[in-house]
Order: sequence, then C-alpha cells, then structure tokens
Amino acid sequence: MSNANEYKPSLARGLWALTYRELKKWLKDPVMLAMFVLQPLIWMGLLGKSMNIGGLFSANNLNLPSQIPIPGNAILSPPKLPLVVLNGTALAQMFAQMGSKVMENTFGITDYFSFMSVGMISMIVTTTTMFSGMSIVWDRRLGFLDKVISTPVSRAAIIFAKILNATLRAMFQATIILALAYLLGLQLSPTFTLLNLLGVYAAIFLLGVGLSSIFIAFSIRSTRMERPMQFISLITMPLMFASNTFFPTKLMPDWMQVIANVNPLTYLTDAIRQLTILPLDFSALIWDFTYLGFFAAVLSTIGIVLSWRYLTR
Repeated sequence: MSNANEYKPSLARGLWALTYRELKKWLKDPVMLAMFVLQPLIWMGLLGKSMNIGGLFSANNLNLPSQIPIPGNAILSPPKLPLVVLNGTALAQMFAQMGSKVMENTFGITDYFSFMSVGMISMIVTTTTMFSGMSIVWDRRLGFLDKVISTPVSRAAIIFAKILNATLRAMFQATIILALAYLLGLQLSPTFTLLNLLGVYAAIFLLGVGLSSIFIAFSIRSTRMERPMQFISLITMPLMFASNTFFPTKLMPDWMQVIANVNPLTYLTDAIRQLTILPLDFSALIWDFTYLGFFAAVLSTIGIVLSWRYLTR
C-alpha cells in the first residue's frame, strides 16, 4: 500500500495524458475549429483583397489623356519654346512601374495580399493561445482541475498540457491558412521549400509557448470567465496592430515603432515572411528566432513558477 502511495507518474506521461484530453475535446467540436479558420479567412478575403494598394499605382487608375501638351519652357512666363506633346499612355505605364518598385520597397513584395495573409498566421496564433487561459478557468469551474491537482501528476504537466494543446492547434490552423492563402493568390518566394515549413512551425511553437504562458498565468487563480476575456480583449488588438501584421513597422510613428520592436508578434510575422514570401535573410531570421526563444523561455518559466505557487484546489 505504501508503494502505491509513493507512485508518481513521469512528467512526460502526465503531459501526454492531459494533452490528449485537450486535443480530444477540440476535435469533438468541429464548429470551433471552423470558426477559428473562418475568421482569418474572412480577413484575407475581405481586407486583403479589398485593400488593393498596388492598384493605386496601376495605369488605368491615372486615366490620363492620350496626349498631354506641355509648354517647352513652362518655367518661364510667357513660354518662349513651342509646345511639347507627351504620350499619356507611356506616362501611365511609367507610373505603374514606379508603383511596383514602391510596393516592393515598402512591403518587400509587390502584392499586399501576400504580405497581409502571412500576418494572419500571427493572428491565428494569438486567438488560439488566448483560449488556454479560459480553458483552465473552465476546468476549475467544472471541478476537473481539483481532481487533477489531487493526483500525483506534476503541476508543470497541467500547465504545459494547456500550452502544448494551444501550440499544436495553432500549427494545424496555420497550415490551413497558408493553404487557403495560396489558393487565393499567395506569392511564394523562389527560396521557399517544404523544409521552410519546419521553420514556420518552430516559430509558431515558440510564440505559442510564450503567449499561452501569459494567458494561463493571468487566469490561474480566476474562477470567473469574464476575467480572462477582459484581459484578452484588452491586449489582443494592441498586439496585432502594434506589430508588422498589417503594416511595416518602419513606416509607423516613432513611438509605435518602439512598441513594435518589443512586440513578439513582430518577430513571428517577420520570421514567417522570411520563410515564405521574402528572399531569405539568415541574419534577420536568426535574430527573430533568438527573440522568440528568449520570450518563450522567460514566459514559460514564469508559468511554471506560478503553477507551483498558485495552482491550488
């Protein structure tokens, strides 16, 4: 009997059992999965396609006459040289070529839809991981958390099961988003290979670990669903819009660039863009992964410490 009381399952075994439970709950709710995929799909289909920024520089948008008379010496008054007739069509085409260069210098790619649709992966990671905090509150209210705490399962396994569940779900949903974006016109870079997807998954995993730890740490003592929901609504929009999800950080105001440069979504989005639509820059990619790794390590450590201290019945 004493041997039975001394039995303590390994961290890996408890982690797998709890993670399997979380994934099983998720797979039994296909409506929730569809909603998580539909939200970024609507953003891509409506916002990504309607904001045709490249169309501002199209030749048809100028609507110039076929011939434009300009005084040969328009600076002087009255002009002393005969009129010069410019070809309006040629001017419009020249403007369109300049527009492609402006788009490439601004977004790194001539297609805004590709720029924005990759940012949707950061959005799906944020919306998926934020429910890890709500999940632990729900388990507490149903009494399941009390039962797990009373077992020999490590409290770190309880926390990391929530984190691992959120990251695996984010990876799966990001794969669907990338596939749908490709069907809608995503332009992949010549350096893209299927091996790049491993880097995408690694970046998602690191950010998922960090964000899940934040949401769980904030909700670990809560018994009300309203608390994590208010926290989520407070930080989700600033996280997305104070990053390069929709717009390059270099064109933001100086004060917002300071926020964007410490925002982990900026580094996730940049890493995924490096691996999918932009020419690969190894130095930038290494810095992105360094920041994401540091973010995940610090926040997961905080989550473990809080679980040992505050994860009580």
